[in-house]
Amino acid sequence: MEDTDRQIITLLSTDGRMSLADIARETGLSTSALHQRVRRLEQRGLIIGYRAEVDYRAVGLPLAAFVSLTPIDPAAPDDVPERLEGISEIEACWSVAGSEAYILKVRVVEPADLEDLLGRIRSAANVSTRTTIVLSTPFENRPPVLP
Repeated sequence: MEDTDRQIITLLSTDGRMSLADIARETGLSTSALHQRVRRLEQRGLIIGYRAEVDYRAVGLPLAAFVSLTPIDPAAPDDVPERLEGISEIEACWSVAGSEAYILKVRVVEPADLEDLLGRIRSAANVSTRTTIVLSTPFENRPPVLP
């Protein structure tokens, strides 16, 4: 990957709404050349999407937690993501190495909702859970440092 492509990815990951004209100015490219590069980065799968950052407190989902999952029966098929994909409170699901098999990031309104959600997760996926509640988020979604 060229330095200019790294710069474009860094700028867009910092501000996905940055205009092509502003990115072109920052990179020294013409707007049309920049547009072609961005399209190529998207086609190559280096840029996979654009999204809005949400203030979860403002939309009524102030409680975030990480839920670690361990299969109750390690010999069972590994279909946890498929079993959980319909549970809307789950924001992210990561397959991990270590004592747990998966870690989920979840968001709910209050502790009682988290308790209900944990029961639904355990039941749907046949797993045991370990939960860590987020107290604050000093930073999140920082732009990558590209090699």
